[in-house]
Amino acid sequence: MRTAYKVRAYPDSEQAAQLGRTFGCVRLVWNKTLDARHRAYHAHGKKTSYKETDAALTAWKKTEELAFLSEVSSVPLQQTLRHQHTAYANFFAGRAKYPRFKSRNGRQSAHYTRSAFTLRGGRLKLAKHAKPLVFAWSWDAGILASLNPTMVIVSREPDGRWYVTFAVDTEDPEPAPETGRTVGVDLGVKDFAVLSTGEKVPNPRHMDRKARNLARYQRQMARKQPGSANRRKAKNKVARTHRKIRNARADFLHRVSTRLVREHDVIALEDLNIAGMSSSAKGTPDTPGRNVRAKAGLNRAVRDAAFGEFRRQLEYKAERAGKRVVVIDRWYPSSRTCSACGHLLKSLTLSVRHWTCPDCGTRHDRDHNAAKNILAAGLAVAGETPGDACGAGVNPQGASPRSSATKQETRPVRFGIPGH
Repeated sequence: MRTAYKVRAYPDSEQAAQLGRTFGCVRLVWNKTLDARHRAYHAHGKKTSYKETDAALTAWKKTEELAFLSEVSSVPLQQTLRHQHTAYANFFAGRAKYPRFKSRNGRQSAHYTRSAFTLRGGRLKLAKHAKPLVFAWSWDAGILASLNPTMVIVSREPDGRWYVTFAVDTEDPEPAPETGRTVGVDLGVKDFAVLSTGEKVPNPRHMDRKARNLARYQRQMARKQPGSANRRKAKNKVARTHRKIRNARADFLHRVSTRLVREHDVIALEDLNIAGMSSSAKGTPDTPGRNVRAKAGLNRAVRDAAFGEFRRQLEYKAERAGKRVVVIDRWYPSSRTCSACGHLLKSLTLSVRHWTCPDCGTRHDRDHNAAKNILAAGLAVAGETPGDACGAGVNPQGASPRSSATKQETRPVRFGIPGH
């Protein structure tokens, strides 16, 4: 199993300059190779192999214009070619979007394999560096003493902070003890998650809490002269605000996902169409401005909630703990189905938060009812007893039979290669 330790790094001025040159060379090799691949495919319909990109890199180093590529370690440059080859393979397999060009304004990173670094006695020495790179270790000192990383990743965030990530291959952990409990999770914007137990996890709305400060810093940056030192300082303020939002969001998602995996053996949730939920907020000319603002607010709230990241964390943590995450079909009518008798409503608008079943008279909270149905459908998929709620095997009365719940694997989405 692959795991990683990420810590703060504190390079001196000389090391920062050398790493900055390395980042620039990595970015240049990525962009130049991506452009060559793009042109070759559109001109001749030909896919470029890794061997061809490696030969091109060697030729670039021999030219007078790009001779500076030899001034940095060749390992991060080779890793860049490997990563791009993998990115293209994932694109053509339908697992990812088309690779994009790298910008100097975003996160910068360089990957060093074992041939380009040494870690002895807690001291990290990188290739082409005269002195060890200082970093702050946050775990037990014994872990660092026995650490045998397969790769070291040095990165710099837009706010100027430096980090070192140690990638380590470890043995699979022992499965966590069974709890005998299961849960269905209904994700939403009003409440981040409503559980089948009736518990509601409030949505912290991290972006909203920092929106005023972020808008003020962005206005200040917009008034500064491009390329000036004052604009760079204002830009760092914006980047720091985004970092605080990002860290708060990650902490919240880790806390919730860890608790769910620790307390339950089976976790059921819907395969949400996140791209559809956070669709473009641009309105047509006949669309009232108020509706455009409401749609933009929903778009921002969905992205701030990070449902996709939450599901990713649930899945990898459950796999490590020997638990199970069941994802049911996104078209399963969990909100419109009565969890008591299985009656299916013909329609249910988003504004209706509570409703009464016309068949059995049960009063439902919309989200709690959906979570109970998600759990029942998930248990049916997992081959376990659905429990009290009406799951996939119930035919609703007074309506056409609904679709059965099935485990929903992520469907590949193929994006066309952008044109010139």
